Parts: sequence; structure tokens; C-alpha cells
Amino acid sequence: MWYAICAVDAADSLERRRAARPAHLARLHALRDEGRLLLAGPFPAIDAEDPGPAGFSGSLIVAEFPDLAAARQWAEADPYVAAGVYREVSVRPFRRVLP
Repeated sequence: MWYAICAVDAADSLERRRAARPAHLARLHALRDEGRLLLAGPFPAIDAEDPGPAGFSGSLIVAEFPDLAAARQWAEADPYVAAGVYREVSVRPFRRVLP
């Protein structure tokens, strides 16, 4: 089943985000390579493709896991969690309708 992992960034976490990004992306690439990643990306803090020093306000990942517990376990092991980038992470079942 698909699960939506929605994270909210901690205040002033842009530098921590930049430092942890390679490890974070490696995990996303692994999901993609396994055919389990629907989409992933950050929420810019301002209305701009590249928010520059404004940074990001959080992230959204939609990926396939065997169950909710596995999705939560994967989300909790994210390098952004360990680095203190995310102040809050929610994981919910997601039902893909379109496309």
C-alpha cells in the first residue's frame, strides 16, 4: 500500500538539511530503484522553485510499504530526523487515484 510521509521542518534547519541531504537522497533513490517511490520533494518556504536562504518548510514522500508500521519505521530512520531537520513527521495511508 502507498503511504504519505509528511514532515515539517524545524526552525533554522536549512544548514542541517543541506548537510544530511546526500544520505536522505540515497534512501529515496533506493526506494525509486525498487519501484516503490511515487513522488518525493520539499516544500519551499516561499513561492519560488529555488527559495534560496528562505529554505524549506517540510517535505512530502509518497512510497509503497508492506504496512503502516514499516512506513513509520522507515520515516523514523530518515537522516533528516537524526539531523534535527524535521520537527514533526506524520505517516498516513494514501490511496492513489490519479494518474
